[in-house]
Amino acid sequence: MLAVTSANAFAQTDAAESRRIFEERLATFIKDPGNFPYAPMEPLAGASRWKPLPTASATQARIAPEAIGKAKAYAEMMNSSAFIVWRDGRIEGEWYAKGVDARTPLVSKSLSKPLTAIAIGRAMALGKIRSLDQSIADFIPSAKGTPKAKITIRYLLDMRSGMLDQGFSPDPAHPYNSALLDTDFGQRIIESYPMPYEPGTRYSYANAPSDLIAMVIEGATGRRYGEFLSREVLRPLGAQGGRIWVGKPGGLAHSGCCTYLPADTYLRLAVLLLDDGKWLNKRLLPTGYVAEMRKGTAQNPNFGLGIWIGEPYRLRRGFGAPGTPGPQVLHSEPYLDPDLYLFDGNSNQIVAISPKHRLIVLRVGPTPPAPKGGSAEWDNAFLPNTLIRGLTRHQLPTPRPTAR
Repeated sequence: MLAVTSANAFAQTDAAESRRIFEERLATFIKDPGNFPYAPMEPLAGASRWKPLPTASATQARIAPEAIGKAKAYAEMMNSSAFIVWRDGRIEGEWYAKGVDARTPLVSKSLSKPLTAIAIGRAMALGKIRSLDQSIADFIPSAKGTPKAKITIRYLLDMRSGMLDQGFSPDPAHPYNSALLDTDFGQRIIESYPMPYEPGTRYSYANAPSDLIAMVIEGATGRRYGEFLSREVLRPLGAQGGRIWVGKPGGLAHSGCCTYLPADTYLRLAVLLLDDGKWLNKRLLPTGYVAEMRKGTAQNPNFGLGIWIGEPYRLRRGFGAPGTPGPQVLHSEPYLDPDLYLFDGNSNQIVAISPKHRLIVLRVGPTPPAPKGGSAEWDNAFLPNTLIRGLTRHQLPTPRPTAR
């Protein structure tokens, strides 16, 4: 009886401490959500020996210096921390803000979402996951017998989980807050995050489905999410590591948001996709998996598995379901490569990938300044199109903007 009483007392103490931590996090988040300190963090190990990617010599470069300079000036004006231009195996332009260099971990925001899709693909290549269309309950035992058992891995990645769209509430009891800030946020998502739609029927962008990917990976592989990323994604790419946000020390990682990695690491993830899931001729992702990532859905043709798709063209495109209110990202013109796809996160973190030109351009950093007077608004099309126009081997037409 004494042992039971002691165990109950410990559980009550642990619950009280978790509640205190939650309330502290919530107060901080409500006060300034844009500058929320993602804590606690755990180290995310990368390659033991990191080497920079090759840089193009003057004779190897194919993008006009004027185009590189124009794109760099735009990135700098837009409050960027890092700007990299990679083309066909070599870096043709690179710039970092004061206090930042090629080794500095930078917050990903939703650049973490394509990383979840890469993690799933890697687990499939290792035979740990059979299909994108498996139920998450195959890997998350607490989802069995609940409405969330209808959710497949695909629906987590393409944002058709049926769960509630991303939002904000100052109410401490709102599931938005427990799903993000609770020390056991993964279990809170399974238990109480609303699921107002039938899985597969509606695009509903949110962090919650992406955060469940960590639970799927852990259930499929028996490894913690960060350790799996380290060993099976970052190290094979020769990539640097950084830090990953966890609910509590030793707890579940937030897979959907806010991992800190150097810009070079985000670039390598993009090169992996451009090369159809191979790195230095070693296949890391299943054959055809990247093509699957690049397929939109009827509910949102501009979103695939964790990545954004340039076509169909939209002058302004939000993160939420098409036609719903919310911030809208400007695309002043269609992409000059209609097959372009990109990682795209809050505060205009972008990694744009042009298969036609084997071109990647990356911009990460704080939110660009709001336009005032004659100053420019952030334009997702500017960097890739400026660089494509600067390719010296191509004379490219200017597309006509067509609002849709």
